[in-house]
Amino acid sequence: MRSESKTRVTEKNSPTHFHRKAAPVNSVRILLADDHPDVLEKVTQLLEARYDVVGTVSDGQSLVNAVGRLNPDILVIDITMPILTGIEAAKQLKEGGCESKIIFLTVHADPDYVRACLAAGAFGYVVKARMKTDLLHAVQEVLAGHIFISPTSSSQH
Repeated sequence: MRSESKTRVTEKNSPTHFHRKAAPVNSVRILLADDHPDVLEKVTQLLEARYDVVGTVSDGQSLVNAVGRLNPDILVIDITMPILTGIEAAKQLKEGGCESKIIFLTVHADPDYVRACLAAGAFGYVVKARMKTDLLHAVQEVLAGHIFISPTSSSQH
């Protein structure tokens, strides 16, 4: 049996989501997916001053389920998550016609992962070690229709 806490979607207006600043009107909507609560909190803190973080989920299946309800512009997804991996979830979403732009945020710097994520429909790939320097830039680039890959990911052979 799955633990409810692992599949719960935390939306901005729910009592478990702490939203520090009001989101700007007509802001970009971002949904986060990572199975580590501390990472979700750090990413939320990094993004919420500029974007509307509409929710967080902790597994790939919850991500797929939440996208239809929350209609985010951007998905920031970890690769290694329970139930469905981030790559599997991204493939399902794209096959289902999801128009949200996908950015993977992961510990994996291996170029094979970068290729797999791009093949699954990603526009961005950020290594967690470079999150503070790369994630905001990645969101801006993806919103402009460009592909963003953290330098450490694309330079390794």
